[in-house]
Amino acid sequence: MEQLKQLAANFSSAVWGLPLLILLIGGGLYLLIRSRFGTFRLIGHAVHVLRGKYDDPNDPGQISHFQALTTALSSTIGMGNIAGVAVAISIGGPGAVFWMWVSAVVGMSTKFFTSTLAIMFRGKDSNGELQGGPMYFIMEGLGKSWKPLAIMFSVCGLVGALPVFNVNQLTQAINDILLAPNGVEVGFTSNLIVGLVLVSITAIVILGGIGRISKTAAKLVPSMVLLYFVSVTIILVVNIEVVPKYFAMIFTDAFAANNFKGDAFFGGIVGGLILLGIKRGAFSNEAGIGTAPLAHGAAKTDEPVREGLVAMLGPAIDTLIVCTLTALAILVTGVWETTADNGVSLTANAFGNAMPGFGKYLLLVCIAVFSISSLFSFSYYGSKCLSFLIGADKMHYYNYFYIASIVLGATMTLDMMINLIDGVFALMAIPTMLSTIILAPKVVKELAAYKERLKENKV
Repeated sequence: MEQLKQLAANFSSAVWGLPLLILLIGGGLYLLIRSRFGTFRLIGHAVHVLRGKYDDPNDPGQISHFQALTTALSSTIGMGNIAGVAVAISIGGPGAVFWMWVSAVVGMSTKFFTSTLAIMFRGKDSNGELQGGPMYFIMEGLGKSWKPLAIMFSVCGLVGALPVFNVNQLTQAINDILLAPNGVEVGFTSNLIVGLVLVSITAIVILGGIGRISKTAAKLVPSMVLLYFVSVTIILVVNIEVVPKYFAMIFTDAFAANNFKGDAFFGGIVGGLILLGIKRGAFSNEAGIGTAPLAHGAAKTDEPVREGLVAMLGPAIDTLIVCTLTALAILVTGVWETTADNGVSLTANAFGNAMPGFGKYLLLVCIAVFSISSLFSFSYYGSKCLSFLIGADKMHYYNYFYIASIVLGATMTLDMMINLIDGVFALMAIPTMLSTIILAPKVVKELAAYKERLKENKV
């Protein structure tokens, strides 16, 4: 068993290593250059699309632009924004945040291309329903000879979408912040109760399909981002005198790497810091993994570029806003220098330091909403993968398997399973990025045509 655990840990570490980052960041840079940064000049237009200015209920699809974005965001805004940022700062210091920003800018371009393709090359499932996502744009855009790549994405998606890591971390946070400090005995029974509560909440939402998932996400995501924003604003106000100092350090330390404690890369500590920041950013916003196109592919639109522009806002909200809030909270309170804590405990210390008595509980509310909303969208991703593999009439079976894994994640220490899921999740990027890079010229052509129609007021 120990050997299997080590094997799974090595697998996860290898998959999330340099080759994947080259594919995600290098591929993203290629897409950014290929589009000549043109998508960034349309951010204002993207906001208008998101607000519903161009919504047409008669367009093909199942959910609105806003619901598609919030469904995608509900999966990416989670423990990576709270625990992942803390890990990056504890190892890399303030400079790691700058390289997370770089990852987000590149990720915005990747999300534009993958989600535009999700609408451009929608396919039909076995029930004749219009569907979008990497497996469909591989089949429709590249042809049936590329089916093994689509199958690889779907098989990896079945395992990668399981919520074991998220549930495990949420249960740990509830134990550490709420139960143990208040004298409640923490163990299998308390974990089982947490698991069953999560099962009840999740089952009510996910058994209602994408319609109910998207409506719930549309209500939860804006509220949770606002709550987190207000919480961190309080922390910044309490420590206002040091905010300029640490904000400046994000830029200066990015190239000096004075606080970097990790391994050197390409013979230098700055290289190691760049690798750390980009890896944490990619892990946070999931650009290029292929999950977001599964949600955006269900949007009601006949204009692929519009959905790509809406999807592009995802990494900006996820990494440039939410991750930056976490980073500033940790930096200005000084806990990154005064404690040996890591992950979610470090962020909890920052909240407790600035808001004694209730800060940690406020963070727990944010963690709970972030994590629970992730459970909804990942179940949809997994069931969509199963639908592609064995038929839409059998996709509901995935939900029962998914719900059972929630109890498993809450009650057991699953180092091996978590590493396996983590690694398989990352493997989804290979078919997604390869097909996106090959199909990129078609997206560029569609973008040019859309901009022309926009200029002539024909869209």
